[in-house]
Amino acid sequence: MNRLFDSHCHLDAAEFDADRDEVLARAHAAGVHGLLLPATDAAGWPALRALCAATPGLHPAYGLHPMFLARHRREHLDLLRDWLARERPVAVGECGLDFWNGSDDAAQQLDLLDGQLRLAREFDLPVVLHARKALDAVTAALRRIGGLRGVVHSFSGSPQQARALWDLGFHLGIGGPVTYPRARRLRALVATMPARWLLLETDSPDQPPFGSQGQRNEPARLPQVATEVAALRGETAASLAATTTANACRLFGLPVPDQA
Repeated sequence: MNRLFDSHCHLDAAEFDADRDEVLARAHAAGVHGLLLPATDAAGWPALRALCAATPGLHPAYGLHPMFLARHRREHLDLLRDWLARERPVAVGECGLDFWNGSDDAAQQLDLLDGQLRLAREFDLPVVLHARKALDAVTAALRRIGGLRGVVHSFSGSPQQARALWDLGFHLGIGGPVTYPRARRLRALVATMPARWLLLETDSPDQPPFGSQGQRNEPARLPQVATEVAALRGETAASLAATTTANACRLFGLPVPDQA
């Protein structure tokens, strides 16, 4: 069976509290054996740590998500440094910028992002980035800080924006949106982009693939994303699984599994 890696999944979210074990069992049955779980706020770090420690194949990233700005405090950056030094997670995140509802708090978001990017550079860790209506601003921050690597999850930008990220050493996280026929620009990009920068994700419990609109998303749906991406690229699902899993393991410093 093809072994897939879900590079962005909020399995620690409350939406999974009632049946998390069953969700994981379905993921494993579907061939999803590696999952990156990015944090959203400091209050959730201990539970995320416990979940990943108790479950093989789950890997934590610790960070401060821009959509939850009201939950964050400046001292949380100091706390994050302590967590990174002690826990040595596979990445920093989820961090980034979100200008979906405007950019009135852009300065505050940027300050928080810069702090996390500097920590990622200090600890030589990849970053897991959120960039909604803010791709150019995120890219500018990456250039300003420098010396970084990581992934922009749920990428939805232009080919030019994608190339700018590849030039900086950043992968694109591709999930449910690529399965929608109306996502023509994203589908065209995914069909031709360099394979080395491609990661697959579900963003569970959000962004369900086509045909599952309105439902809770879960990692077991990652094969649907993989099948769609493989078809767009004219390759087999097995080849795509091997490539994207190796990409994720290389980025997050994990051993590459045997795909046999």
